[in-house]
Amino acid sequence: MRQLSRYVGVLLVALYCLAPLAWQLLTSLRPAGELTTLPPLLPTRFTLEHYASALTGHPFARMLLNSFIAAGAATAIALAFGSAAAFALTKMRARGVGLLLGIVLATSMFPPIATVSPLYLVINALGLRDSLAALILTYASFALPLAIWVLANFLRQLPDELYAAARVDGCTPLQAFWRVILPLALPGLTATGLLVFIVAWNEFLYALTFTATERARTVPVAIALFPGLHEIPWGEIAAASLVVTLPVLVLVLQFQRRIVAGLTAGAVKG
Repeated sequence: MRQLSRYVGVLLVALYCLAPLAWQLLTSLRPAGELTTLPPLLPTRFTLEHYASALTGHPFARMLLNSFIAAGAATAIALAFGSAAAFALTKMRARGVGLLLGIVLATSMFPPIATVSPLYLVINALGLRDSLAALILTYASFALPLAIWVLANFLRQLPDELYAAARVDGCTPLQAFWRVILPLALPGLTATGLLVFIVAWNEFLYALTFTATERARTVPVAIALFPGLHEIPWGEIAAASLVVTLPVLVLVLQFQRRIVAGLTAGAVKG
C-alpha cells in the first residue's frame, strides 16, 4: 500500500505539472472558431493552421535564432568563467572560500527589476542597445553566480589528490584544470549548462528592455507581442509556446542522466 500510494502521488504531481502543457497543445490544435467556446473540451477537428500562422506570419525563425545565439553564447561564457572560478576556489587552496561563495550567491539575489534601469543606461552608453551582444553579456553576468555555485559544489566532491597528482606529474594549474578536472566534471558542466541555458532562453524583462526591433528580439518577447489591437491570437500563442518549449525538452531528455548526476553531487558525503 505504501508503494502504491507513492506511485499515485507521483502520478498526481505529474498530471498537475503536465496539465498546462496539455491544454496548450489542445489550444494549438483547435480550430479558430472553437478557441473561445467551452465545451467541447476536445476540438471537433485538429488543425495545424496556428503553427503555420505563427511560423510564417511572423519573423519567428529569426527570433528563434536570436534566442539560440543569446542563450548559447551566454551559457558558454558562464561555463568558461564559472568552471575556472570554481576550480580556483575548491582546488587551489583559496582562502575564505565560504565567504567568497556567499558573496557570489548574494550578487544573484537582486531582482531583475532593480537592475534593469542602470543596466539600460550602461548598455545605451556603450552603443549596444538593440543588439545580441547586450543580451549575451547581461545573461552571462547574471548566470555566472549560478554557474560558480553549482560547479563549486560539484568540484568539491572530486578528490584533491587528482589535482596534486597532476601537479606532481608536471602539469601547470591550467593544464591540470583542462586535462584532469574538466573531463571528470562533465556531469556538473552539463547540468549547470542546461540550467543557465533555460534561464537565458526564458528571460523576458531584459530582452524586452534592451531590444527594439526584430534584429535582436528573442522568442519570449516575440510571443508577448503577438496580440493585435482588437484580438488575441490564442492559437498562435499556444503553438509558438510549444515550439519554444521543444528545444529545452529535447535537451533535458537527451542529458537527463548527467543532469541528475550533476545536481545530486554533494548531496551525500562519503
